[in-house]
Amino acid sequence: MEIEKTDQTIDEGLYSRQLYVLGHDAMKKMGSSNVLIVGLKGLGVEIAKNVVLAGVKSVTLYDPEPVKISDLSSQFFLREEDVGKPRATISAPRLAELNQYVPISILEGELTNDKIRNFQVVVLTETPLKKQLEINDFTHANEIHFISTDVRGLFGIAFNDFGEEFQVIDATGENPITGMVAAITKEVDGVVTCLDESRHGLEDGEYVTFTEIKGMEVLNNCEPRKIKVLGPYTFSIGDTSDYGDYISGGIFTQVKQPKTVQFKSLRESLRKPDFLISDFAKWDRPGQLHIGFQALHKFVESHGLLPRPHNETDAEELVRLARDINDQCEEKIELDDKLLKQLAYGASGDLSPMVALFGGLVAQEVLKACSGKFHPIQQYFYFDSLESLPDDIVLNEESCAPCNSRYDGQIAVFGKDFQHRIANFREFLVGAGAIGCEMLKNWAMMGLGTGPRGAIHVTDMDTIEKSNLNRQFLFRPGDVGKLKSETAAAAINKMNPTTIGKVIAHQDRVGVETENVYNDDFFEHLDGVTNALDNVDARKYMDRRCVYFRRPLLESGTLGTKGNTQIVIPYLTESYSSSQDPPEKAIPICTLKNFPNAIEHTIQWARDLFEGLFKAPAENVNLYLSQPGFVDATTKQGGTAKETLEGIKNFLVDERPLTFEECIAWARLKFEEYFNNNIQQLLFNFPKDTITSTGAKFWSGPKRAPDVIVFDANNENHIEFIVTAANLHAFNYGLKGETNREYIKNILSNVIVPEFHPKSGVKIQVQENETIQQTADEKELQDIIASLPDPASIPGFRLNPVEFEKDDDTNFHIDFITATSNLRAANYGIQPADRHKTKFIAGKIIPAIATTTSLVTGLVCLELYKIIAGRNKLEDYKNGFVNLALPFFGFSEPIAMPKFKYHEKEWSLWDRFDIEGDLTLQEFLNYFEKNHELEVTMLSCGASMLYAFFLQGRKKEERKNMRLSELVESIAKKPIPTHVKALTLEMVVNDRDGEDVEVPYVRLAIRQ
Repeated sequence: MEIEKTDQTIDEGLYSRQLYVLGHDAMKKMGSSNVLIVGLKGLGVEIAKNVVLAGVKSVTLYDPEPVKISDLSSQFFLREEDVGKPRATISAPRLAELNQYVPISILEGELTNDKIRNFQVVVLTETPLKKQLEINDFTHANEIHFISTDVRGLFGIAFNDFGEEFQVIDATGENPITGMVAAITKEVDGVVTCLDESRHGLEDGEYVTFTEIKGMEVLNNCEPRKIKVLGPYTFSIGDTSDYGDYISGGIFTQVKQPKTVQFKSLRESLRKPDFLISDFAKWDRPGQLHIGFQALHKFVESHGLLPRPHNETDAEELVRLARDINDQCEEKIELDDKLLKQLAYGASGDLSPMVALFGGLVAQEVLKACSGKFHPIQQYFYFDSLESLPDDIVLNEESCAPCNSRYDGQIAVFGKDFQHRIANFREFLVGAGAIGCEMLKNWAMMGLGTGPRGAIHVTDMDTIEKSNLNRQFLFRPGDVGKLKSETAAAAINKMNPTTIGKVIAHQDRVGVETENVYNDDFFEHLDGVTNALDNVDARKYMDRRCVYFRRPLLESGTLGTKGNTQIVIPYLTESYSSSQDPPEKAIPICTLKNFPNAIEHTIQWARDLFEGLFKAPAENVNLYLSQPGFVDATTKQGGTAKETLEGIKNFLVDERPLTFEECIAWARLKFEEYFNNNIQQLLFNFPKDTITSTGAKFWSGPKRAPDVIVFDANNENHIEFIVTAANLHAFNYGLKGETNREYIKNILSNVIVPEFHPKSGVKIQVQENETIQQTADEKELQDIIASLPDPASIPGFRLNPVEFEKDDDTNFHIDFITATSNLRAANYGIQPADRHKTKFIAGKIIPAIATTTSLVTGLVCLELYKIIAGRNKLEDYKNGFVNLALPFFGFSEPIAMPKFKYHEKEWSLWDRFDIEGDLTLQEFLNYFEKNHELEVTMLSCGASMLYAFFLQGRKKEERKNMRLSELVESIAKKPIPTHVKALTLEMVVNDRDGEDVEVPYVRLAIRQ
């Protein structure tokens, strides 16, 4: 599928995940927007990177300055050999590699209004305030969207001016709210009641439209009606007194209305600023930093450069300048001299994590300016992370002075000693996808792990796909098909050659099966772990390993414009697994099978049918042909045995095709079965006029009465089902398929479709908790088994199971599911979905965009500074949640580790009993009795029960004399792997009073 831009097209394969965030309309608008970015130090290039990946029409760069060695602290496109060369000339071709669809150009000469006139968005970094005011006066008057932003050490600023009447098309980006109607009153202020007391989720003043209403048909597809919320289940829609009486049915859908946002110019905003609060624990910071950043500009005007790192004279002058500015303000701010001095101390610093944070944030604002999608920042955003500073290192002018190093920008803030700590840190990165790539880029700029003791381990078993290129920054088109971990490591080796030999790439999935690789020695040599994973199970596993080895864990994730970070610190915080989100609400089986009422239901049904037709039966056939005991094992499954064996019989005997023509006939009969016969049977059981035992209509509320579909070879959706189903069936048997519609229609004209007659006695599940027995008697099973061919009669025969792959547009998978889902939707009168939406739901695609990834990794790396600094107070760390669409920022202290107690001893999840030596069971029991006054009543290792108080006789005594490692091997009936140094033992114990009490687990070291 392709999306039209103004003068070019871009393929969905590249932008697939971003499309689920921005949508087609926003992408089209972005595709007609020219963006100018001024200043190409780290921040300017980070913004440009994210905007280029997003797919604007063009990006123009302006920066007449030469490359300095300190630029390498955050500007990832620069190399040491580039020092002295023009920044723009070096950066442009490297930016152009990111996206072939976005041309990159360089603006030469003076930055004049005439040159700015042709851009839709202008972004200024590293620009004097006087020049900002001059440019903004012009952009504000000429409806050009203006953004200015800078990072100064651990402080940052962003400012938006999108004009006096900027239209926001969709402020949140969330799917419109929909719900089912139970009743509508006929009165001057008609009241809508939602079905089954389902909360409508609407707010006063919002608009809705209606469909599928019976009785008040005038409301169907009406102009959006403004609502007034009356309660969580009801709202009013205005006068309905002249309409017909409401009978039944109806769906309401929220209609998002454009919103006009008014922006003040930069000149006016300096006097009367509007702030977006980034951290409510620092509610007084924005006002102070607003003055402080103006003072920085005054300082540069006077001296031609920023305050020197940790220079006390310069810091005191900045405080004086800030107080002078504050005195001239209409509303005075209470200034904190210490805060302003910190701003001065690190102002010349340039930190990759801050650049990533503001680069992601501001790039998203650029996309908002281009598209009108999501609500922009109004108007100032200030942020700081002073907590990232070490509190055990004395920083002074000497320790923070530049030393002609690529890390001078970081040294200016943290000093040389802390840079040495960063270089000698050892971190394990799990995942080299979107977050992993951004993390590695930041770490390369920071110099993480580049010292004699330092190292970065990164693992990812996946290879690079085309769709990764839109957000996994370290990969290029030529890398498609290569291993992610190796390619990412090679990419940062080029960015910072001191990482060569320090980045160790692995290709192993983390899990129990790879504990021989990521063993005790591996974890004991680490200083920390960073997760860059996309599944909860792997996150929980790594969390358990970090708790066991007492290593700090940095956790993060993104979902479209939403991002979150969580910090896990030994002996301080809870772990990742201590709390979890509620499970996703599953669709009831009866809804899927018989009573769908939403397109999500029909898509899931089609996805299940895909597995049931093209994967599971083929796999069962292969098992039957290759495993002698398969039939016996299957008959012991009970209710599913008949279905499994019938599937094998169908695929090997009844429905086995020899030609593609037979595959077409098979698909035609399946069409009739699913979209006609089954519907006939359902309506035979429950006619449309069925009344329940309570006197209510059976087909009402969420139950939609279906209609049969009569096959029409000229209906595109009908023929699409035949084409895709026939080709997938042919793939199962290794037959060559065909997509020529006329040829297929010709075959269809000769297919005989038996007439269907509904049967009495067929049971259909109506309630979610109702069980329909599908068991077969012994004779039925034996008859099916007897009809199966002897595997020896077809030696070597195997079917090809279809493995679902959503990203291959030639394999018929998504096309089949789309056609099937929309046919079932037609059965039930549900609005169909296009291929794009179907792919999103069926493929369980996680929406993603580079801007959020950039920002989230910036936040994580700011927390990494704290870990390296050895911060040990809960209030030093920040868990974060952001939503760039709103925009919203929420930061909070991590949750403290829960504490427990036995006797007088307090303990947490980070504690355990460490015992050296392979004790006998009796020695183990004595140890706890003597040293901890605990009576062990039960002891286990994994699934093996080693001891229980109720064991009797010789067996009990024999066990007591065995060493615990021997006991584990004896009960598990397998040797302990050689890489295992210690056993993890769980105990049930009684305290000194004979009461059952919870205690930590035991780590029993059995090897050195």
